[in-house]
Amino acid sequence: MGLNIQDLAISSPEFDHLGRLADRHANDGGNEQPALRIDGVPEGTVELAVICHDPDAPLPDGFTHWVLYGIPADTGELAPGADDRFRPGTNDFGAPGYGGPQPPAGHGPHHYYFWVYALSRRVDGAPSRREFLDAYGDAIIEQNRVVGVYEN
Repeated sequence: MGLNIQDLAISSPEFDHLGRLADRHANDGGNEQPALRIDGVPEGTVELAVICHDPDAPLPDGFTHWVLYGIPADTGELAPGADDRFRPGTNDFGAPGYGGPQPPAGHGPHHYYFWVYALSRRVDGAPSRREFLDAYGDAIIEQNRVVGVYEN
């Protein structure tokens, strides 16, 4: 998997890049997935995948909050409730779908990377983040991210 960031973009109307995520997006504050916008999907994209990962979590591989597959290439927005429209995988809470921020109290700010991946082939099943990166790294045409911050 090489570096490829050209035109693909992901953003949110609910937070700026490196801006604070609202409490309603936190696991214990409503657990509402933020709306996301996807633009600049490259030609040849068969499917999109979205992953939310917290590398600041005090675990060897961080903490995965969301994996979502089966997103058509022409999708421009992931509104709250995207788990009902597409194929969620299991997050590190052990449940399928979006699991919002829940950093340890007093641990400082955590960064939540919302990654979008443009893929040259469909994802089978609903792999974990690590399984996806290992099995589909060669299928990533382009990737990009927007980062939100949250602290307890």
